[in-house]
Amino acid sequence: MSDQREAIRSNAKYLRNVRPIDPEEICEYVEGSPHPAVVRQHLREDAALLGLIERDDGTFVPVGDEPVRPLRGPVERFPAAYERRLEDALADRYGPNWEGGASGDLLRSTIRRFKADYLEGRPVEYDEDVAAGYAIYHLPGYYAAIQYALDDLADRGLLGRNLRVLDIGAGVGGPALGLCDYLSDDALLEYHAIEPSAAADVFEDLLGATGRNVHPTVHRTTAEAFDPSAAVGADGDGPGDGFDPTAPDDGFDLVLACNVLSELDDPAAVARSFLETLAPAGTFLAMAPADKNTSIELREVERNLEGERLWDRDALPVEAADEDDDPAAHRRGEVTVYGPAVRLWPDETPSDRGWSFDVRPDLDVPGFQRRLDEAAPADDEKHAPGEFVNVDVQFSYSLLRLDGRRRIEMALETSEWAKMAEMDRHVTNRIDLVAAKLSRSLSGDDGSDGSSGGSRSGRSDGGTNPLFKISDGSEAVDHYAVVTTETALNRPLLEADYGDVCSFEGALALWNDDEEAYNLVVDEETIVDRVA
Repeated sequence: MSDQREAIRSNAKYLRNVRPIDPEEICEYVEGSPHPAVVRQHLREDAALLGLIERDDGTFVPVGDEPVRPLRGPVERFPAAYERRLEDALADRYGPNWEGGASGDLLRSTIRRFKADYLEGRPVEYDEDVAAGYAIYHLPGYYAAIQYALDDLADRGLLGRNLRVLDIGAGVGGPALGLCDYLSDDALLEYHAIEPSAAADVFEDLLGATGRNVHPTVHRTTAEAFDPSAAVGADGDGPGDGFDPTAPDDGFDLVLACNVLSELDDPAAVARSFLETLAPAGTFLAMAPADKNTSIELREVERNLEGERLWDRDALPVEAADEDDDPAAHRRGEVTVYGPAVRLWPDETPSDRGWSFDVRPDLDVPGFQRRLDEAAPADDEKHAPGEFVNVDVQFSYSLLRLDGRRRIEMALETSEWAKMAEMDRHVTNRIDLVAAKLSRSLSGDDGSDGSSGGSRSGRSDGGTNPLFKISDGSEAVDHYAVVTTETALNRPLLEADYGDVCSFEGALALWNDDEEAYNLVVDEETIVDRVA
């Protein structure tokens, strides 16, 4: 480290607790009186180490301790600043009229090809054209989806304003951009991306539109080959100086694995290795598209990792006194499912197929999707209007932690509630149970929960009656709640959000031979309450 840089850093460490740090002031205290622009650049590069954010007036102040607040409403659109960046990148590669002619035909055929490869389970090779097509088609939906998943953390005050993040398989950057915009302007983000493909070129263009307090590094390597020490400034000059993601008392606050696990040869092994880089109170957030294969695979990885002890309990720092009656304290150091899946019964884990996903309101159609779709030639027999518009926000996700915490901490008893693992005992009886709502309506009728889930599950037994996947974390086969008669007393099920836990009194348990699943009929005799 240069003497000049060390002097700038030392002055910043002193002034950060006294007054806002002004580069024009610090330059007077440093030998050689470097230009304020030089001081400002050094402060930006060391911001993550020093815990500083840059303000609009060009001064630097310590980042606050308050947690990030959850969303106040739905994500409505993909931001115009990112739209312009992407369209500029497309124009640079294909020309200003990139949506037409040979380039437009190439992009449309590329999108068709990688969609078909994906649905048929074939690997997708990410060259420059695939990266461009992927950005056009998938970027907006991924941008929105992660923000809803982050709400599960922010809602409990578990997302700080000073974040170190590792993004495995960042792709063209949808989740990263969503994370950047989810955080407020006064948050500090040290962000490391792992992306070996041509998608990283698109991503780096888009990163230029993020805020001044986002400090990104893109590591162009595979997840399997990535060395966590690459996030550490080995010579003392890097933004990660003093940060060791392999130590029990250090690590990333958030590790992302979004829409990538299905592309790995051994997703559970890769996820396990990156769980070891988590901070003691950090979160591993995995996401997958809502389709059957990738959603189920995500849940399989979650269940494969659950309960593994990655750190000795005594090696982890204790932020609060461990109480003998605190279930989370006994899980510290073990991989714990925080959410949205639940574990409501002690020592029980589910073994059903695990296909569950959330659905949120569609986005406004981005201009670049509309341009490509409307420019399709009239003689293109494969094209139907809207083929290249993708504004659905449907996704599966899993939140894993090492501090033992769960979003819903509950221990049910069989003397009070029916257990899904024993549902065969209750068929044709009315029962009381507690379960989490793990879907929007799957019947095509959304009831009154604000989102249409369609019938992506493949189930049709609900007819036009609202149909929801439910879980208590003990089930070996799928369970669904079917609302045959809506009343004021069972309406809380329709109003509950994805992941909310509800109590059911007087639900009728039935077995569905066609679907090989249990139906819990919710009718005029059933009372449903949301559990806080």
